Amino acid sequence: MKTVFSLCLGVLVALSSCRSVDEQPGKVSLSSYVNPFIGASTSMKAAGVSHGLGKTFPGATAPFGMVQVSPNTITGGDNGPGYSDEHTSIEGFAFTQMSGIGWYGDLGNLLVIPTVGKLHTFSGTLDDPDSGYRSRYDKASEKASAGYYAVNLTDYQIQVEATALPHSGMLRFTFPESKEARVQIDLARRVGGTSTWQVVEVVNDHTVRGEMKCPPEGGGWGNGGGKADYTVYFYAEFSRPFRSHGVWLADIPDNWTRKREDIESKRYQEIVKNAQVIPDVSSFAGKHLGFYADFDTKAGEQILMKSGISFTSLKNAEENLRAEMKAWDFDAILGACQQLWDDALAKISVTGGTEDEKYIFYTALYHTMIDPRVCSDVNGEYMGADKQVHRTGRFSKRTIFSGWDVFRSQMPLQTIINPTLINDQINSLVEIADQSGYEYLERWEFFNAYSGCMLGNPAISVLCDAYSKGIRSYDVEKAYKYALNTSRLFGNNEAGYAPGSISHTLEYAYSDWCMARLAEWLEKEDDKVYFDQRAKSYSTIYNADYGWFLPRNDKGEFHAVPDGGRLAEGHGCTESNAYQQGWFVPHDVDGMVQMMGGREKVLADLTDMFEKTPKSYLWNQYYNHANEPVHHVPFLFNRLDAPELTQKWTRDICRNAYKNSVLGLVGNEDVGQMSAWYVLAASGLHPICPGDQRYEITSPVFEKVVFHLDPDYAEAKTFVIEARDNSPENVYIQQATLNGKPYDKCYLMHADLMRGGTLVLRMGATPSDWGK
Repeated sequence: MKTVFSLCLGVLVALSSCRSVDEQPGKVSLSSYVNPFIGASTSMKAAGVSHGLGKTFPGATAPFGMVQVSPNTITGGDNGPGYSDEHTSIEGFAFTQMSGIGWYGDLGNLLVIPTVGKLHTFSGTLDDPDSGYRSRYDKASEKASAGYYAVNLTDYQIQVEATALPHSGMLRFTFPESKEARVQIDLARRVGGTSTWQVVEVVNDHTVRGEMKCPPEGGGWGNGGGKADYTVYFYAEFSRPFRSHGVWLADIPDNWTRKREDIESKRYQEIVKNAQVIPDVSSFAGKHLGFYADFDTKAGEQILMKSGISFTSLKNAEENLRAEMKAWDFDAILGACQQLWDDALAKISVTGGTEDEKYIFYTALYHTMIDPRVCSDVNGEYMGADKQVHRTGRFSKRTIFSGWDVFRSQMPLQTIINPTLINDQINSLVEIADQSGYEYLERWEFFNAYSGCMLGNPAISVLCDAYSKGIRSYDVEKAYKYALNTSRLFGNNEAGYAPGSISHTLEYAYSDWCMARLAEWLEKEDDKVYFDQRAKSYSTIYNADYGWFLPRNDKGEFHAVPDGGRLAEGHGCTESNAYQQGWFVPHDVDGMVQMMGGREKVLADLTDMFEKTPKSYLWNQYYNHANEPVHHVPFLFNRLDAPELTQKWTRDICRNAYKNSVLGLVGNEDVGQMSAWYVLAASGLHPICPGDQRYEITSPVFEKVVFHLDPDYAEAKTFVIEARDNSPENVYIQQATLNGKPYDKCYLMHADLMRGGTLVLRMGATPSDWGK
């Protein structure tokens, strides 16, 4: 963190616009190609399905930062990012957010809103913003870029600007003339519910600090079902003394529950609306608190607020702020954040393509660098799964591991561009397993919580993929032990299937293959033999008479074919249908093809699936790019000796499923997965089977892609992919060379990338025999 601190102090040039330019004349910085509005909608109407669209947030954050300062438009509902573009009023600016998730969401803590006029203690609603402190806003004034957000709140005539560094955030308010100017902090606020206990203390006439406890009883992740249990500590300073201050206290009855449906209810909102206002208190604690600071302002006067955040202690929240934001120079902090993003995004550089494609690419890369976020403080301390404070040594503690989503593209991408992050993630999962006493690897971790969200054993996949690529800076034996425990706790039964489920059976078969590879590399022969056999269990639910997968019951009997056949969503499948889920045998594609009737039959079936897919790629019964189970499927054509179809369809997906717009993601971002797919596919590479080291070659979007490699893991500085004669029409690879020598394989191994060099692809408008 010393690097961040030095960088903050060293930024001398104020950057007041939301688009920065390198000092070299005519060269645009990579961060200027980030459009945080891409995917910033939860609209079910636009998506055509209850899962909504991208669910990203447009606010300011640093790469993998603990803090995200972002506008929030609604509390409650399935509103993971706290914001949706179609909403017409803003209830405040929170310092923590989640990116691209459903299941009601969490965080959205430390909600700050500048106001003028009457003090409101309730946020109000989208339908009736005048009933609370929220404000309508001027959509045309809304701006966002990497590390920056700005908007005009029209009800108060206040401009709000936000920026952030890894452990701290800053807001700049430009007020009108008023004797009733105010900054309010809603300490109870939480995206998917409420914090259940808050403490606030006035340190002096320009500083407050406090804490907010967020247990499952207050809803949050999975409306409490995700078992999220964390405390947010904050240390906030204002750039000028407040004239007066106070708190508001809503008297929530002890026998009331506090989850999502409760805080959305009229009776709850009435109590908050009529909260007791208590002026001039120096400290206070309660079940539903807010804090306000009053100011007299002149027209155009700016008041800044900055806050450090910690999930460990009040002391650390203050230390985080002191380390990162000593001065009151908003533009310098913004410049520091933009420089962090320029450095992070420089892991991949692209040449060619349209301006929109560059925005899509670098915004996608940006979205892959939000999580898994750091949750250790600048001094290395973090709250462990045993509710004790620990200090990191060899790694940075990470959180928000959306395993079922990210093992497919996001984690493989990071093995190339951020291998140290993969070490951090595995170390974090192993420590949580240790400290919690559970001694297995969680599939969807959130601030130490074993949420159990989704299915399969994705942490085993991430461990297998990392180990296969030489990423091993963790206790390998302990990691293997906990992976083994995980596979024993969660897996197919002795007959080789998960009763009632196609999805579980296939996912467990894949993670058993991962276990077999780990056992092989670690010379655990008995385990290798056992898991290699279990990896074949995908075949236990294939009904040869029906010609596709069907769930089996506890007695081993196949379920009846549902109405709609394999297109029936939900029949033994999670967020998919049997047609989509059935292609998930990544570890044994040849065996799958043989079982399904051979190459010609499978090729015809797979081709038909894509030809029946809507051009929009929104949620559908065929190739449903809006959700993860099919993300490897376009690359299966490479394994069917039809690489030209992988090239055709991945370019089509890149063109039609990703846009430089709010509605630019056809499905939930899912903590980097949706974007990581684009980064890899648009670069010309993507794995089918993490743990295998093999990347399928496909048609790049750009003329040149340069991966800048980590010298601790690579023999060379760069690996380059050139697509010569590339164009929207020339999507087919005609021939290739690798380091100047003819190359006829439709895949590369991870070791090829790490050795460095240049892969040159000659593109054309018609399919060729290359790669077959």
